[in-house]
Amino acid sequence: MTTPMLAGNRGLTAAEVAERVEAGAVNQAKRHTSRPLSAILRANFLTPINALIGVLAVIAVTFSDWKQALFAGVIIANIAIGTVQELRAKRTLDKLSLVNRSNAKVIRDGETLEIDPADIVCDDLIAVVPGDRIVVDGPLVESRNLEIDESLLTGEADPVAKTHDDEVQSGSFVVAGTGVYRADRIGADSYAARLVEEASRFTRTNSELQSAINRFIKLISWLIIPVAILLIVSQLADQENWTNTIVSTVAGIVPMIPEGLVLLTSVAFAVGIIRLGQRQCLVQELPAIEGLARADVLCLDKTGTLTEGGMDVEEVRPFSDDAPDALAALAAADDSPNPTMQAVAVHLKEHGDGDPGWRVIESMPFSSARKWSGVRFTDHGTWLLGAPDMLLDSDDPVALEADLLAAQGLRVLALVTAESASTAGGASGIEPKALVVLRQRLRSTAAETLEYFKEQGVAIKIISGDSPAAVGAVAAQLGVDGSGDTVDARRLPDSPDGLAQVLEENTIFGRVQPHQKRDFVKALQAKGHTVAMTGDGVNDVLALKDSDLGIAMGSGSPAARSVAQVVLLDDEFATLPHVVAEGRRVLGNIERVSNLFLTKTVYAITLALLVGVGAIISWAQGGEQLPYPFVPIHQSLINVFTIGLPAFFLALAPTFDRARPGFVSRVLRFAIPAGLACAVPTFVVYLLSLRHGGEHIDAQTTAGITLFSIALAALAIVAKPYTWWKFGLVAACGGAFALVLAVPMFAGFYELRLPGVWNTTAATIAIGSGVAALVLWLVIRPKHKAA
Repeated sequence: MTTPMLAGNRGLTAAEVAERVEAGAVNQAKRHTSRPLSAILRANFLTPINALIGVLAVIAVTFSDWKQALFAGVIIANIAIGTVQELRAKRTLDKLSLVNRSNAKVIRDGETLEIDPADIVCDDLIAVVPGDRIVVDGPLVESRNLEIDESLLTGEADPVAKTHDDEVQSGSFVVAGTGVYRADRIGADSYAARLVEEASRFTRTNSELQSAINRFIKLISWLIIPVAILLIVSQLADQENWTNTIVSTVAGIVPMIPEGLVLLTSVAFAVGIIRLGQRQCLVQELPAIEGLARADVLCLDKTGTLTEGGMDVEEVRPFSDDAPDALAALAAADDSPNPTMQAVAVHLKEHGDGDPGWRVIESMPFSSARKWSGVRFTDHGTWLLGAPDMLLDSDDPVALEADLLAAQGLRVLALVTAESASTAGGASGIEPKALVVLRQRLRSTAAETLEYFKEQGVAIKIISGDSPAAVGAVAAQLGVDGSGDTVDARRLPDSPDGLAQVLEENTIFGRVQPHQKRDFVKALQAKGHTVAMTGDGVNDVLALKDSDLGIAMGSGSPAARSVAQVVLLDDEFATLPHVVAEGRRVLGNIERVSNLFLTKTVYAITLALLVGVGAIISWAQGGEQLPYPFVPIHQSLINVFTIGLPAFFLALAPTFDRARPGFVSRVLRFAIPAGLACAVPTFVVYLLSLRHGGEHIDAQTTAGITLFSIALAALAIVAKPYTWWKFGLVAACGGAFALVLAVPMFAGFYELRLPGVWNTTAATIAIGSGVAALVLWLVIRPKHKAA
């Protein structure tokens, strides 16, 4: 592809560039695809949960011994695992972003060079062609029918024609023509620093999953404060054993904190980044991983997505002797040929049809809106090349011939002469001179990928600027349902409701204008759909930007890649099912993990309330003090085998369930009854054991066995659907706890001992009642219906 050269100006010299670099006049608005190391360390070290657990650990060590602070090991695990995974994700993002980065074309010393946008200096001359982003701000010094799309800046969808001295701003992109502009405002002074570059910024916001978890944390924080105060007041009533009371109070507060939930969410996202990166899929925003898992409609741009980027000329059907020369002259006059014109140029070269040397008066570049390009020559009139249904009357025999070819899945262009033509006013006095027939290259994996989405219940909408017949023929070759009922977008209703209805009822759409693609996305979203959109060209940018998940092809235009959340660097459409699978893994497994952690929080709060209220009642009645059932080391043992280790494995396990709305309600509808089923039997058996007599360690052990067993049953339920390794995981956790009880050395370390007959019987009854209550609730609870 050639690039425009500024007539009469050679750009900056090497010495002038060096002077500006020395003065700091360099474009410093660099891309941030990942967080810096300092931010990752700060986010993993300095968290409220780490601070709270650290304070409780200090209290436990101060008033007891070091083993009572073993629960603080979660801080080390949080920091180590979270930091390592995020650093791995950072390396993956940074490496892939270098591949995805688009260079700028600058003119220096009379030559056109491709450089990193960060190396642009003030007063550089920057050449642009269709698909290029404007990376810094400045005035145009040359324009050849240049048209700029400024929709990302102004919201206005219509391209803006730019001429000499007009200002161009970063954040916009070229849709037609070529030009050269001077870098005037660079770095922090340009729009690029805060608009274009933010499209690739690493972020942990705008995620439904993370927002829901943050709501859980906020709610739990408000609940912990009064419950902890109640527990502290009730336990400090025993002035004689106040040191033991403080340690027991710590044991009551620690399990209320869902310490690993945020960690495992971050780890799941980071591992997803790494896994997709191995498939050459650049995730520019973390929440994008869950986006396609939630999507129920996938809008596909045919060209570049279902078909490969290039195409081949099947044949040229001339209707006049000068048609081959005219076609060659058009190809020679195009200084920024699109893939179609590149294919034409290759065909002409192979057949020995060289440039006839026709003198050009005016060039009219191709645009997605007009669907044609043209040139006015000095002695040969005006010639246009474009879509037959945009240039010819529908009853023209040549137009009918083009329709028959398009119905075979071929792409057809009409070569015509015109008495007059302009980019603003259209063309008139048209006479057909030839048909150019091209064959598109279907992706070998496209049919299989489309079938996957069909099986997964994701509706497909194929939208293209090509003729409806051509789009329908391609869809038929790929086995898409409804390929025989194509819709011409020029006849679509203007009202959003009417458009939404047509979209619900049809699958294949041709002659879709760029602004209509965005209207499609908005109409589907208005119907409650989560919409993913794929594309590769400048005409897809608006729809990519407004969709719930924009997916761009790596070989596509820089503008499309800059606004998409996901970029398929190797252009492999078949990667999308892996993106879906990764999103489902994250959502499904974090829901399982949330069930576990919030079950623990619920039973901890419930136990604290029961013990606190019971202790205050007993104290008021002059009875004996009711200590908390556990010390911190008991909670460490129970938590590690019912939540900590199992949650880590479950968070990274494969899952294929489709993402459903209602995450918060589903988790609460499991965690609250499960937590109650754990806490109430534990408290009852603890009270009975105390009243039965014997040492306090027997009552603690009985309560510990009860709580562990019911929590293990909750883990077994959460682990569904079952596989051999999940059975092994649950069994190993249960066996590890039993081993601790059975081996005197371990039991002594954890301050437990094997219970007697009475305690064993009481624990068995309590466990049976708790598990029965949990199973009964799962059977009778109302089923969640996905919207």
